[in-house]
Amino acid sequence: TASSEPMPVLYAIAVGVCHAAARVAALWNRKARAWVQGRKGLWQRLEARQAELQGCLWLHAASVGEFEQGLPVLEAIKAARPELPVLLTFYSPSGYEARKGLATGRPDGLVTHVEYLPPDSAANAHRLVALLRPRAVLWVKYEFWYHHLHALKAAQVPTFLVSGIFRPSQPFFRWFGGAWRSMLGCFAHLFVQNEASRDLLSGIGVREVTLSGDTRFDRVAGILRANEGLAVAKAFRSTTSAPVLICGSTWPADERIILEALKRLKAPPRIMIAPHEVTEQQLSSIAARFPPPVITWSSSAGARGNTLLMDVTGVLARAYRYGDIAYIGGGFGDGIHSLLEAAVWGRPVIFGPKHTKFAEAQGLIDAGGGFVVRNAGDLRDVLARLLDEPAVLARSQEAARRYVQERVGATAVIAGAVVNALR
Repeated sequence: TASSEPMPVLYAIAVGVCHAAARVAALWNRKARAWVQGRKGLWQRLEARQAELQGCLWLHAASVGEFEQGLPVLEAIKAARPELPVLLTFYSPSGYEARKGLATGRPDGLVTHVEYLPPDSAANAHRLVALLRPRAVLWVKYEFWYHHLHALKAAQVPTFLVSGIFRPSQPFFRWFGGAWRSMLGCFAHLFVQNEASRDLLSGIGVREVTLSGDTRFDRVAGILRANEGLAVAKAFRSTTSAPVLICGSTWPADERIILEALKRLKAPPRIMIAPHEVTEQQLSSIAARFPPPVITWSSSAGARGNTLLMDVTGVLARAYRYGDIAYIGGGFGDGIHSLLEAAVWGRPVIFGPKHTKFAEAQGLIDAGGGFVVRNAGDLRDVLARLLDEPAVLARSQEAARRYVQERVGATAVIAGAVVNALR
């Protein structure tokens, strides 16, 4: 069993440092404090739901974005097996807080219980598997926890990786990555997004791999099909014929170059902006600096303005339909946020330079629907070209839309394999 194996030293050190750092940072950092506090009472909550969760389908995701990748697969499996209870776990507090309301407490609901992933130790991992006795497990994209995966393998629970993506720099492909490579052998099957990932895995002898594509294409295609309107965004859009730039999931670094670029344009567009962190400080900063009049989503009441500040959450993916061009934040920090939510509506996407971990960013650039900018001058040039040349804008819009449409279908492949494993 996993508990009898020698401790993978580098892995143990990395996890130990991570957990210790979270506990120390909790003294002053809000997110770290939520990570620590959220796990208190975890086992009591799970044990209280043990009877309902027996034989569950367990879906684990790092945070909200990864859950959105797993969601289409979960929905498809539940359509085929509606009686299955579902445990949804998150690593991050932001994921847990955003989706804890999904739990219905009933097997016939989409999710029976939402919980934090217990810290990765041999004792915790075996305790969780014994408590749940899961029928099958889905882990999304790049979540790999040594003890949890080995406990699932020891219990012969079929475990699947959804929308995996791999890079040569990851420990799996390095000389010191033995513990990480052993985790790959715990999966019954790995479904990956691109050929490069499949080739990397093949190079280290991992054969149970299927190039399925990315389930996020199916997720955003579903949002497009639902075509749910947003009265506030529609009203903002209809007050003038001027083009609209919708800025999604922005950080202060993004907002600085957006503001500078707008100053350099002869005829700047109107703005819809949704900051990544909807805090009073961030909202006040945007309201003070962006083109006036600035109206807020929650209190617009039909008011006219040049900037619509989205002080609410949960509407951005549907709001992109009301823009002409999208700027996606995060590319000057840890990495860009969802490009596909905008591209599916046929919105050309503009983003910062830190995009190399995201295959869809280069894909959209190559297709003609994505544009990378490194500073305000770059952003000004891209916006001027798209706004001043209708034919260029139309081609970019169609390229973005087509890029998404041509890549749907991963969900059916993955869900079919999981449903077969449940029989």
